[in-house]
Amino acid sequence: MRIAVGGIGHETNTFSTLRTSIEEFHVVRGGGITDDAFWAEVGGGDVEWAPTLMATAAPHGLVEQSAYTGLRDELVERLRDAGPVDGVFLALHGAMEVEGIGDGESDLLRAVRETVGPDVLISASFDLHGNVAPEVVAALDIMTALRTAPHRDGAPTRRRAATHLIRCLREGLRPVCEMVKPPLLLPGEYAITEVEPSASLYARLPEIESLPGVLDASLFIGCPWTDGPHSSPAAIVVAERVLSLARGLAVELAQAVWDRRDDFGTDVETLPVGDAVDAALAAPESTVFISDSGDNVTAGGGGDNPDIARRLIQADASGAVVAGIADAEAVQVCREAGVGAAVSLSIGGKLDAVNGAPLDVAGVVRHLDDPSDADVATVQAGGVEIVLATDRRAFLSLGAFESASIDPLARKVVVVKLGYLFPELRDNAPRAIMALSPGFSDLRMTSLPFERVPRPIFPLDRDFAWSAA
Repeated sequence: MRIAVGGIGHETNTFSTLRTSIEEFHVVRGGGITDDAFWAEVGGGDVEWAPTLMATAAPHGLVEQSAYTGLRDELVERLRDAGPVDGVFLALHGAMEVEGIGDGESDLLRAVRETVGPDVLISASFDLHGNVAPEVVAALDIMTALRTAPHRDGAPTRRRAATHLIRCLREGLRPVCEMVKPPLLLPGEYAITEVEPSASLYARLPEIESLPGVLDASLFIGCPWTDGPHSSPAAIVVAERVLSLARGLAVELAQAVWDRRDDFGTDVETLPVGDAVDAALAAPESTVFISDSGDNVTAGGGGDNPDIARRLIQADASGAVVAGIADAEAVQVCREAGVGAAVSLSIGGKLDAVNGAPLDVAGVVRHLDDPSDADVATVQAGGVEIVLATDRRAFLSLGAFESASIDPLARKVVVVKLGYLFPELRDNAPRAIMALSPGFSDLRMTSLPFERVPRPIFPLDRDFAWSAA
């Protein structure tokens, strides 16, 4: 059997004033997509992979129309050139919004379906933070999503989507998908899958899949910072043949999510910015990580709000690190000055000028990741080390701090431009605090200027009833 492989993935923050250009995408074409052991192990001897185009970009603002259409058209052309295929596997995110087009996944799947025709099976893997449109479900035969947040199961999810497709092709199955969407906005930080209520809800998925006639079950949390008509969680069940079976199970799962809507929340101490800084500085723990959640670059934040750095400097904090602030101009100044030089900088407040203002800092350059062409510069202002980067950079792991020559576990306070901590930081942090900071990814849903989400929707609206049935 011959299966085409491709995809375009992006998580779009529509509250951002920034845009995602073609330069933001990492693009792999042709054989570079399927040249690792994963595809040989999944496919077996009778599967021929036909790789097309795979493009991904970090969470950011709206995707520029020309960037998206260029990638879409190339993927479709490569799919057409691949000749007749028995199936298509796509790696998607599920929350891509494109200027002038809207929901990117709906548009992409429409183009793919028109290219391969109605009889070719299409399977797709998704991030669980996708906002799934009805058109997506209608275009796909098979779909499955990540089941961990923080994410730990990328490869198993892709494997599941691929093996489902191969099995259906071998056995002549024509699966059917059904979706039910409860009307709520649920930030990923409120739905950590390792704690309740998400732990119990996600434990239902393998139970549903164990039932006769069921192929797959997924629970999408959604992305509330994508202000669109499909922004909400989704319960999706794929049945081998019987649509009513999928429908009934999706209704039960969606109702379970809705019934526990008041139980979702952060699993760490969550405080206003000033209180978060005070609590971290007074904490008995050796290291406290503060998540600057409103400026979370993994959710499309600008990554350059210097407010917490300002507060730490004002508090004359010692042993504090802010990692990092996106400011290419400040990095350039540090590069030209060199390690050990005193510098005067205006830091941040340039990308997200809506929620932050530049911070004037007098400090000393302590480290450059490359003295001749630095992407990262560490500046010390009093007892506070500020990590500057030429791009919007998420420090997701302990090793990521090596570029700044910092051991985070040897510092008292470590500020990161994240929401929840990613696995390695989460597993090693002596204490974590979520700061309710302003920004494009503000966790305070009622403070954001929603215009396109369907109403009523919880928690923007509370006085309404809903039933999955």
